[in-house]
Amino acid sequence: MQHDPLSDVLSSVRLRGAIFYYVSCARIWVAETPPSPELADALSPGAEHVIAYHMILRGQGWAGVDGEPPLRFAAGDIVMFPRGDTHALSSAPGMRAEGGDQSWRATTRDHPKPILVALHDGVCELDAEVPTAQAETVLVCGFISCDLRPFNPLIGALPRVLHLPAADVGAWVTPMLGQAVAESRHRRAGSAAVLERVSEMVFVDAARRYLESLPEDGGSGWLAALRDRYVGRAITCLHACPSDPWTVDLLGQEVGLSRSALHERFVERVGMPPMQYLAHWRMQLGARMLREGNAPVAAIALETGYDSEAAFCRAFKRLTGQPPAAWRRANREGMRR
Repeated sequence: MQHDPLSDVLSSVRLRGAIFYYVSCARIWVAETPPSPELADALSPGAEHVIAYHMILRGQGWAGVDGEPPLRFAAGDIVMFPRGDTHALSSAPGMRAEGGDQSWRATTRDHPKPILVALHDGVCELDAEVPTAQAETVLVCGFISCDLRPFNPLIGALPRVLHLPAADVGAWVTPMLGQAVAESRHRRAGSAAVLERVSEMVFVDAARRYLESLPEDGGSGWLAALRDRYVGRAITCLHACPSDPWTVDLLGQEVGLSRSALHERFVERVGMPPMQYLAHWRMQLGARMLREGNAPVAAIALETGYDSEAAFCRAFKRLTGQPPAAWRRANREGMRR
C-alpha cells in the first residue's frame, strides 16, 4: 500500500472542528467573517489558524474576498477560505457588513451548537431563525482550527477561496452534515461531537478533491508537487521513511532522476530543497510526539532520524523558537485550556 503524504499532514496538524452557525437569511443580507487571528481569539483561543467553510443548504448568494472576483454559490455548494482571509457572504455581489460590536462570537462560543443566526434587511439576530417559509437562503457555517507550526505545508498550498460546486461535493457530505446539524439542534446525546467530526471530514474531503483537480506534472505548491511524477514520489519516500539517512543522491536513485534534476524540480515545485523539506517534516513528527506522548526527547530524536538529542534540540529550536521540553509544556497547557 502506497504511503499517503496528504493523510500524514492532515493527521499531524490537529484538525479540530469547534464552532458552528446555522444561518437563515431573507431579503437583503450580509455576513462578514474576520481574518483567522481574530477568529482564533474569539472562537478557539490558543489555535494557530482557523479555516472557515460554508455549506449552502438552500438558496443562493455571493461570496467575496478582497483581491478576488465575487463568487456565486448555490444550494449544495461548499465555499471554504483555507488561508483565513476576511470574507463576506451576501445576497448580492460586493456587499460588506457595517461596523459594530463583533464580540458576540466570543460571548456565544460556549452556547449549544449549532448557534442560530438570522440575517435579514441588514439585521443580524442571534439565537433566532428566519421562519422556514421566509428563509430564502440557509447556510451551515463551520470553523476548523489547525496547527501551522512547526510545519504545515498544506494551508499555503490551498487557494484563498476553495469553491466546490454541488456536483463536485462528495455524495455523502450534504446528507451527513445536514443530519449532524439536525441532531445537534435537537440536543441529542453526542451530537456536538458528531458535528465536529463531520466538519473535519468536510475539510479533508475538500482538500482531497482540490488535489485531484490539479494537473499532473505542472504548477507549484505542495499539493501540486504531490501530483508531480518525480517530486510526488520523492515526498512519498521521505514521509514513508523519515528517519532513514536520506541524501539527494539516494532520493534521486529512488525516483529515477539525477541529483541535480531532482533538486531543481523539487525546489521549483515545493519552494525548498529536498533535505530542507525532510528536516521540516522531521520536526513536525517530533512535535507531534512531544505533544501526544511521554517519550523522552532523546528517543524522539532517534525516531526522527537524528544521531543525538543535542542535534535534534538545535534543529527544533531553530524552527520553533523553543527547546523541545519547553515546547512540550506550552502545547500541553494549550491543549488543556
